[in-house]
Amino acid sequence: MTSLHAIDSTLSTSGSRLAGRTALITGSTSGIGAAIARTLADEGAHVVVSGRQAARGKQVVEEIRQAGGRAEFVTADLAGSYEQLRTFAAQATDTLGGHVDILVNNAGIYPATLTEELPNADLDAMLAVNIRAPHVLVAAMAPAMAERGSGVIVTIGSWMARVGSPHAAMYTATKAADEQLTRSWAAEYGPRGVRVNAVAPGATLTPGNETARAQLDALTAATPAGVVIRPEDIAKGVLYLVSDDAAMVHGITLYVDGGISATRLS
Repeated sequence: MTSLHAIDSTLSTSGSRLAGRTALITGSTSGIGAAIARTLADEGAHVVVSGRQAARGKQVVEEIRQAGGRAEFVTADLAGSYEQLRTFAAQATDTLGGHVDILVNNAGIYPATLTEELPNADLDAMLAVNIRAPHVLVAAMAPAMAERGSGVIVTIGSWMARVGSPHAAMYTATKAADEQLTRSWAAEYGPRGVRVNAVAPGATLTPGNETARAQLDALTAATPAGVVIRPEDIAKGVLYLVSDDAAMVHGITLYVDGGISATRLS
């Protein structure tokens, strides 16, 4: 069987579907977030790359610029205070010329432990980054989008929100919450011109989990896709949802997971 990745690697993703639009991607200094930033910039968007690691963020910005795109870096600690989050939203908006057309809530943390072994600090951080930060950023940015009558918000969830896991109860709960926020925000802001959706990645290979490649390969071997997901696969799902191709798509979670959450092959 020919790998879908092998076929896909021969295709160009450059274009102008997002020409003239601005985009903020949280947690975009590496992995899925960086792939989303590169993909949206490749389609013409002026993007803000954000995260705690300035050196990594500026590297992503430089890569985008070298490819002919427009990008800036804004430092953000999404586990910070409410005021820090609102300041970050204002800084990103100013950096993008006073308006944000696309908000991608990508940042998330995943401490995988048994429930009784989850440290208090990790629990607080998960709630802050995975749920509180998207809520505060949407509250800060969606009203301006609604006033203009246009805008797109995409939150990155997880396939694990659909299944029970013995090692990630709180993480999966936060991602299920993100899906519900997506549906509610679609109802709240959709009538005013703001589309809100989510993308749920499957078992995705990133720089942060390369040491677990064998486990990821085993996990995905019995899926219809048969291979691990790449950050670029998730980015293309996001690109679809933020583009005009998805003009009638509201309140969904797009599962880019190789079929792991919907199928069983044995």
